[in-house]
Amino acid sequence: MEQYKKSVRSYIQAHQLQGVRLLKRLVQEKSVSGNESSAQAIVIEKLRELGLQLDIWEPSFRELERHPYFVSPRSSFLDSPNVVAVLKGSGRGRSLILNGHIDVVPEGDEQQWKYHPYKGDVEGNRLYGRGATDMKGGSTSLIMALEAIIACGIRLKGDICFQSVIEEESGGAGSLAAIIRGYKADGVLIPEPTNMKIFPKQQGSLWFRLTVKGQSAHGGTRYEGVSAIEKSIIVIEHVRRLENIRNERIQEPLYQSIPIPVPINIGRMTGGNWPSSVPDLLVLEGRYGVAPDEKLAEATQEFENWFRKLCEADAWFLEHPVEIEWFGARWVPGSLAEEHPLAQTLKQNFTLVRGEEPIIEASPWGTDGGLFTNIANIPTIVFGPGETKAAHQHDEYIEIDKMVEAAEMIACMLLDWCGVEE
Repeated sequence: MEQYKKSVRSYIQAHQLQGVRLLKRLVQEKSVSGNESSAQAIVIEKLRELGLQLDIWEPSFRELERHPYFVSPRSSFLDSPNVVAVLKGSGRGRSLILNGHIDVVPEGDEQQWKYHPYKGDVEGNRLYGRGATDMKGGSTSLIMALEAIIACGIRLKGDICFQSVIEEESGGAGSLAAIIRGYKADGVLIPEPTNMKIFPKQQGSLWFRLTVKGQSAHGGTRYEGVSAIEKSIIVIEHVRRLENIRNERIQEPLYQSIPIPVPINIGRMTGGNWPSSVPDLLVLEGRYGVAPDEKLAEATQEFENWFRKLCEADAWFLEHPVEIEWFGARWVPGSLAEEHPLAQTLKQNFTLVRGEEPIIEASPWGTDGGLFTNIANIPTIVFGPGETKAAHQHDEYIEIDKMVEAAEMIACMLLDWCGVEE
């Protein structure tokens, strides 16, 4: 096995410029939701070059919308294909799904970017552009690992199933479609930007909308009305108290270095319609963090029960309760025991490549991993190059050496996990 690992590592190191060129091409395609096909075409071209069996399909919205875990802001996936490629083994070993998403979040205000968001500029050890770290760089690591195994003529015992899916940024419809299509394996690896840390546990999250009611009046006699904006301050404080309660009870050691393991974030506020009027309505929208071992239904029930106590802080809410709506994106939490063979195999090969023990933490954000663990009952681990501080930001980047290093670790892990036919 040692010689096989030396071979794939040497191949990856010798061909890292080709990996950078592939990532550059992927970044140059603006694959925001609904516009993924051009980036997927590049993935398809590369996978065909490697001689892999391909399955390309546009997920059926009608089929997906019947599933209890389905969420999406879209009404159709026309021209947004999923791509799956299979490297068949002999059938005598364990199989692994390598899952990466091709969609990216919008670039925002382009004036805030020093580097063009869709050019893929390389400066020193960094490649810049939207999606470089989240997560086209991780998907490139997967492809580099696959290519090394194929190019070195290594025959595996178990199958490798590479998936390039759509819609992760909106809640995972692409991965859900792959699960419904019947793809299963003995494990899943998702190379989200963990900064080379290993995440056996992933937080879940949901989006919520709170409608706070007031009573309108003329601004000159504002004392005759009730400001929904002022009442929202009480609501926000109530939310913050719940956040404290939920986080104080978390004892998970993998969250030791994370200040707030499961945050409740209010990210949008709209209300009022005239400067000289007392606002009678205000809407707060936010993200509700869910612990890795927590059920979504239990988490939402606690949130709703907590708001029934709001009238204890202000009697106004007894007659004018806050309306709660769960909408938009949702990520299912996931959990894998640290001692699971999948985690241990990755850990051993991390140490082989880097010469040191990996950092193991719980994910501070959601991934598609929870879908695999909760629906398909497949052990899932999250590990990849790139880091969260660069994701969804202007001048997003990935460090090239880490992308290459991750490819080496994943290739060696595949050899151990799937087994090699001598």
